[in-house]
Amino acid sequence: MTDKPGVVITGVSGRMGQMLAREVLASKDLRLAGVLEREGHDWVGRDLGEAMGGVALGIIVSDDALDTFAKAQAVIDFTAPAATVEFADLAAQARAVHVIGTTGLSDEDLQRIHLASRHAAIVRAGNMSLGVNLLTQVTKQVAAALDMDWDIEIVEAHHHHKVDAPSGTALMLGEAAAEGRGVKLDEVSDRGRDGITGARKRGDIGFHAIRGGDVVGEHEVIFAQPGERIMIKHIASDRALFARGALKAALWGQGKAPGEYDMLDVLGLNG
Repeated sequence: MTDKPGVVITGVSGRMGQMLAREVLASKDLRLAGVLEREGHDWVGRDLGEAMGGVALGIIVSDDALDTFAKAQAVIDFTAPAATVEFADLAAQARAVHVIGTTGLSDEDLQRIHLASRHAAIVRAGNMSLGVNLLTQVTKQVAAALDMDWDIEIVEAHHHHKVDAPSGTALMLGEAAAEGRGVKLDEVSDRGRDGITGARKRGDIGFHAIRGGDVVGEHEVIFAQPGERIMIKHIASDRALFARGALKAALWGQGKAPGEYDMLDVLGLNG
């Protein structure tokens, strides 16, 4: 058992954190080395199993990231940007693989993560599912095959608790479309239309965010020109698929050289 890489789950009280913890506990290839919550959270100091409403597991919820990371070979992190950049520095100190599913990261956040990647492997993705990453590849290929007369629109839907928009996955798809066209997304991104906006600008990539109910995640890329449309879509109905992808990334990252990787690397789809 001790030869299995140890994993730390951050933000363990959240829906995703609890699902990740359960997936690691059930894994044949990984072991749960520790779990974290923010200072002052009422789970800190409690047994994880009891905090989740079950039997004791002998794993105590901690708020000491540095000490907890030192006992692990991987950190799986679906928290918030401010926490994630701090965890990136600490995981790098521990030389632990840092799997990041956090979305809404700013350019400054990404720069700090890039600096941390000089010392440890970081796997970061807006979405950890195989299907979405295949959709990303297809989006890039279709965008490359079509000229600027084809408008590109990205529509995403999530539950009403989601705090960022567009979703990290939608932005990942937008980046893929922009890369396929040989342009920079920040120069062609079109968001938040309201009122008299004027005609759609040729070459723009549009984004639309829907929030409601308990939608796990839906993403559609629409390529449209007069007379025809191409629509490719991915629907996630079970959040566990993201957890399984994250575990796959944590295992894949063992022994990898310091640097930044994504799920396309994990799935063998990059080149």
